[in-house]
Amino acid sequence: MTSRQALFAGLVSTDFGEPVEVVLIGERPHYVVPDDSFRRHIHHETIDRQVLQLLHEQLDSHRELAVEAAMKLIGKDDLFTKAMIEASINNIDQLLQQGIPEEMRAWLGMTGFKVIVNYRGDVVRLEQPGQIATDD
Repeated sequence: MTSRQALFAGLVSTDFGEPVEVVLIGERPHYVVPDDSFRRHIHHETIDRQVLQLLHEQLDSHRELAVEAAMKLIGKDDLFTKAMIEASINNIDQLLQQGIPEEMRAWLGMTGFKVIVNYRGDVVRLEQPGQIATDD
């Protein structure tokens, strides 16, 4: 079972800077990617899964730093909180079933988080201000 919401609604734009809206086709959310005068409807999971995979790879490569930052953010520094955060990183794919609360999407948008896609719905990059620099 998957979420009935596009996880990154309002946070996706094209590689030309155009916003990508979300529409329902039946009960299934689709990102609508503008391509000149054509509107490509891409099932939300196509983009959401790519973003989750990229986020998981980033978190995994900087796991200790991510866990430490999350613990500071919520103001707790104990073994149970650390275990909970690590389990959340391991199970990031569960967001497809659970969805992301609207407040969290709004917060991501305020921090400058953006998903950039091409006209086929391939994630070109993630924009994350304050992102940890990698050697790639």
